Amino acid sequence: MIDETALAFEWPRRDTDTAELPLDRISVRDLVRAVEIGAFASERGVAQRLRFSVVLEVRPTEAGATDDVDRVISYDTLVEAIDDTLAEGRLNLLETCAERIAARCLRDPRAARVLVRVEKLDRIPGALGVEIVRTRRAAQARLAQIAATAAGASPMVAALTDPALLDDDDAARRAAREALAARRRPVAAVVAPGRFGQAAAEAARRMGLEGAAAERLLLSALDQAAWAFAGQDARFVVTDTRTELVHALRSGRPAVWAPARILCDLRDEHRPDPRDAPALARFLAAHLGAGACAVIGADGG
Repeated sequence: MIDETALAFEWPRRDTDTAELPLDRISVRDLVRAVEIGAFASERGVAQRLRFSVVLEVRPTEAGATDDVDRVISYDTLVEAIDDTLAEGRLNLLETCAERIAARCLRDPRAARVLVRVEKLDRIPGALGVEIVRTRRAAQARLAQIAATAAGASPMVAALTDPALLDDDDAARRAAREALAARRRPVAAVVAPGRFGQAAAEAARRMGLEGAAAERLLLSALDQAAWAFAGQDARFVVTDTRTELVHALRSGRPAVWAPARILCDLRDEHRPDPRDAPALARFLAAHLGAGACAVIGADGG
């Protein structure tokens, strides 16, 4: 029986060494980066130190005998997997961070298995962390599953920009909901902020808010618009996470995106303009791998 403590903290070679062909290992250990991460409000806007250790098990090569650097996986591959993951945008969970690092490391066909440890150093006197082990075989199976799902009816993302949908025109809202619900392919809707955005902008001016504070008001207005459009229609589900969106679409329920949560976690350079519903729809379509993106309405307001 494998000792669980050794498995978690000593990176054992036991199961590797019993394989038909023992695997070699390259590693980067105790690499520290300062980033913003965490699901709690107290962790937003604050950089904290993360410590990374990545061990990549690879099939043996002749590099040791030939002294040929081109035959090995570079240590830079591991460092870049960490840095590229952090550059994608803000994350809530260490688990997500570890998964993305592992996936990047396993892209090289010479890689067989990866062990990733990510720790927070500033939350307690010691360290809080997560460790995962992922294999290339499992990663390939997961990619095949995703491809098979994508081969089915891909979702459509619709940007709703008609001001009547957000005024007191119940008939317009009902008609739009009926049109979306009647589509045969899964559909996710992005609703322009409309009068909610105007109210948020006015409140920001009145209170002298600028920058991040004013933008958070606008993001809140987008969520309000989503709920105003679909919150009382049981056929629709208002979602604020990618997991909820995917689940709704796979279940055949039309979804309306409340974007504040996802947009707050993006770096500024990756964040679409929250005032631009078509831009938000294009972002969501790329995020979901949607097959089509449409604009419903005469303008973007």
